[in-house]
Amino acid sequence: MEALVRKKGRSFVIEVGGYAARAGEVAIATDRRVTRSYGHFLEDFVPGTVFQHPRGVTLDRGAMLDYARTFMEANPLYLNERFARAHGYESLPAAPHLVMNLALSLGVQNDSEKAIANLGYWDVRFLRPVYAGDTLTGKTRVVERKDRGVGKPGIVTVETLAENQDGKVVVQYRRKIMVPRSGAEPIDEAATVASEVAFPWRETPKLHVPYVPGVSGSGLTSADSTLSAFEAGQIWVHANGRTVTDEHMAWTYQVMNTHPLHFDRLYSQGLSGAMSGEPIVYGGLVFAWLLGLASRDVSENAVWELGLHAGFHTQPVVAGDTLYALTRVLGVEEAPVGAEGEALEGVGVVHLQLVGLKNVRGEAALDAHGAELFMPEDGKKARGVEKIAAKVFEIERSLIVRKEPA
Repeated sequence: MEALVRKKGRSFVIEVGGYAARAGEVAIATDRRVTRSYGHFLEDFVPGTVFQHPRGVTLDRGAMLDYARTFMEANPLYLNERFARAHGYESLPAAPHLVMNLALSLGVQNDSEKAIANLGYWDVRFLRPVYAGDTLTGKTRVVERKDRGVGKPGIVTVETLAENQDGKVVVQYRRKIMVPRSGAEPIDEAATVASEVAFPWRETPKLHVPYVPGVSGSGLTSADSTLSAFEAGQIWVHANGRTVTDEHMAWTYQVMNTHPLHFDRLYSQGLSGAMSGEPIVYGGLVFAWLLGLASRDVSENAVWELGLHAGFHTQPVVAGDTLYALTRVLGVEEAPVGAEGEALEGVGVVHLQLVGLKNVRGEAALDAHGAELFMPEDGKKARGVEKIAAKVFEIERSLIVRKEPA
């Protein structure tokens, strides 16, 4: 979206006077109902379409801290402004998963308010920090539409990004969504459109994050989560769980997600199947709590969340469920190389697989399921293997982690 520019104008002045009640004078016409329907059906997702998402949101420092604390963030980078400034940040940055939640939620009205299911996230990249006072707006481009026939929901692939007030992209990602049809008419799967809305997606985007090497000695993080603590093949079983309460509905509003599945009990009870009954906890919040449960063990010394890939919500979560998390180390690399060929000093990259559970501790799940706990749930039917009912989430993530504690 083009930058909004403040313009001078004269004040809007009218005489308001007294108020005369009118309801009794206007006939009640029950046949003149106006009911709006939000979201889009499969027919609306023509590849090439770019949706400019409504509203936008200006971030508030207090809300950023509330989010980091509620979702159990342990990295002082998102809690301690002096720590953040010492590491080169302008001020306290927003936790990356808050930025992702806002980007996704800003797009719900266009992308998924009619969706049956969110099928997964790919290629999530956090490209620059977001600070209090920054204003985020979002856009989504339709990449692909798959029609599975009349009476069946289709699958759309979209790319979403959020920009700050200067038009700089702060996060971008892909996701697939299961969307219902609106009718029985044939859908032209070859159809495309050329949008006039600019969409600054980059296949190989550049990361713009400050880094000051050698900031240490303050004792605010532990050596137990520095780069040397990680070895490929390790499975970190995170000790604590987190019971979700009805708080999730208020947090759905806080991050601006408008899908009624997450806060309208009558809507949820009117559904059938696994999603019927109590409102389903918005998956972005489940993800955030799982990241928090893992935070003290694996991301306390992270300099930045480099990226996320192949994330799937495999079972629904409702209020009363207790979440647990495990992390498997996929690999450890030396310092990433900057755009100008310089290697970052004092850090390396850790590649991880995060798995979320409900109502069973990580140790017990690992004993019961072994390696299957880390196998993709989507491929188990083809292998003749039962899906794990207690497994609610899986994703790969990459962190830039310091070699010495801060």
